[in-house]
Amino acid sequence: MKRRVGRPAAPVLSREVIARAALGLIDDAGAEGFSLSALAQRLGVRPSSLYNHVAGRDDILAAVRELVSDSIDASMFAELPWDEAMTLWAHGYRAAFAAHPPAISLLATLPVFGALRTLRMYEQVVTGLERGGWPRETVIPVMVAVESFILGSALDVVAPPDMFDSGPLAAEVPAFAATVRARDTTAASLGRPPADLSFEVGLRAMIEGLRHTLSALAG
Repeated sequence: MKRRVGRPAAPVLSREVIARAALGLIDDAGAEGFSLSALAQRLGVRPSSLYNHVAGRDDILAAVRELVSDSIDASMFAELPWDEAMTLWAHGYRAAFAAHPPAISLLATLPVFGALRTLRMYEQVVTGLERGGWPRETVIPVMVAVESFILGSALDVVAPPDMFDSGPLAAEVPAFAATVRARDTTAASLGRPPADLSFEVGLRAMIEGLRHTLSALAG
C-alpha cells in the first residue's frame, strides 16, 4: 500500500523563511510587537523550533538586516567616483529602509556581525571610499555620517503629511506657516513628496561638505 502524501504538519523552516516572517511581523506590528513568541505564532510553530535554524533573537535580526540590505546596490563604488557612487547608494539605501521603517529602530543599534550579505555591501562602500582618496581612518566616520542622515530621511518618508501643520496656531507663527506652505506648493508642482525635497537638500549639502573635507585632508 502506498503511503498517502499529505500536507506537512508544520512549515518547512530555514533561516531565510524565518527572516522573511520576522520582517513581515516587524512591518505589521512595529518594533515593539516583535518577539520570538509572536514570530513563532506567525509561522505556526513552537518557539523552540526556531532554534534549529537560528541562534536567537539577534541572529534573526541579522538575517532581517540582510533582507533589507539585499536591495541596496553598492556595486557603483567599483566604477564611479566616490561622490557619485555615494549619491546613488544613498538613494537606494533610503528606499530600502523607507519600505520597512519599523526595522530602523531595531537594526540601527544592532552589531552587524552575523549579517554577511550586509557586510559585503559595506565592503564595496569602504573600498570605493578608499579608492577615492579617503584616508583609512576616516572611511567609517564618513560612511556612518551619511548612513545616519539616510536613516533619518527614511523615517521622514513615512512621517504624517501634516507634520508641520501649525493649524489654528498659524497666526502665532506666520513665518513658519508661510514657509511650510511654500514647501508644500513646490513639492506639489514637482509631483514629489515634501520629504524628497529635504532629502535632496541634505544629501547635496553632505556630499559637497565631504568633498571640501577630502580636499582639506589632501592638503
